[in-house]
Formats: sequence, structure tokens, C-alpha cells
Amino acid sequence: YLPAGGDMVVHTVVVTEFMTNCFIVGDEITKEAVVIDPGGEGQKILKEIEKMGMNVKAVVSTHAHVDHIGALKDIKNALGADIMMHQAELPVLKTASRMARLFGISIDDPPEPDRFIAEGDQVSCGSITLKVIETPGHSPGGISLLTSDGKVCFAGDTLFAGSIGRTDLPGGDYHTLIESIKTKLIPLGDDVKVLSGHGPATTMGVERRYNPFL
Repeated sequence: YLPAGGDMVVHTVVVTEFMTNCFIVGDEITKEAVVIDPGGEGQKILKEIEKMGMNVKAVVSTHAHVDHIGALKDIKNALGADIMMHQAELPVLKTASRMARLFGISIDDPPEPDRFIAEGDQVSCGSITLKVIETPGHSPGGISLLTSDGKVCFAGDTLFAGSIGRTDLPGGDYHTLIESIKTKLIPLGDDVKVLSGHGPATTMGVERRYNPFL
């Protein structure tokens, strides 16, 4: 749970054996919310949304790896909210259930996105606006989301506390990833709070100074 100042609340639901952080970002006043990266265990996520009393307007996938989209179908079926991701993730999404089998798990074929989002696009719920930043490297169409006050960045699997996203999966590229972090994320400023796809939160300043990959 992150009281982010203003009307924004962020609840984290950690799902599946991949320990993926699914974020529910809501406006306390209007009760509208965006779900980021529903990686699996759809019922667990839906229960948290219900507990928060939120009306989900959109579901955003920072990328389409199996551990970030496993519950897309459940959420879509239950709430009907628009699914959004970068167009370059479509091939990754289409092979997700096949990739899942390689990891020894099975997921339902995920639904197609309702809207493609790219650099500079905005996703809104109530008074909260999340701006799309293209941060490829971990996957071809990986994105990060920055709150309109510039204080919180949802970085997907681009940047972690003390680490970076793996680049050995199809479509991953190490140099592209490092370039994304250095040109798109670090310039956001040292005080920006980073909420990653896995593991604890950190700040841009801590990562700029101490992340061994940077």
C-alpha cells in the first residue's frame, strides 16, 4: 500500500510463483482505477479491487510476458475494462500460452488488447493520469508509466531494486534495455519512486548510484 499524496492510492497484489507485483492504482475520490500487470491469480486481484471499492477503467500491461498477463482474461471477463499495451508486444502476447508451457505452467489464451499505447500517450482514472514512456529491452514493446506529478514510476521489468530485467527471452536486448534506463528513466530525477514488476520499491537516485548494471 502506498499513500502517494493527493487522491491516489496504490495497492500491490503479489501473484503467482513468479512473485509479480500487480498494482491497482485508484482515485480515492472518484473510485476509478487502473490495474497494471495482472500476472495471474485473477480472483485474488478481483477480491482486492472489490475491497478497495474501485471501478476499473483500464488494464495496462507493461509488457506481455506470461508472468504479467496471466490474469488478463479473468479481469477482462469480470470487469470488461479496456486492455492496453504497446503494439510491439502483440507477438509476445500471441505466444504467451506457449511460453507458459516452457515454464511448466498453463494459462488461458489472453484476450487481444482493446487499445495500443505508445510514448506520450496517457491513461486516466479520475484525477490520476499515467503517462506512457517507451522502455524496450526486456521485451520489444516494454513500457513504463509515470504519474502526472512525476513522482512515481511503474517500471515493469525494465528496472529493479539493484538489478535490471533479463534480456535472454525472445525479443530481449541488453543494450536496448540499458539505453532505455539511461535515457528514459534516470533523467526523471533522483526522487522518483520506482515500483517494479517484481521485488521492493526503490528510487531513481538509489539505482543511479548503486545499481551494478548502471
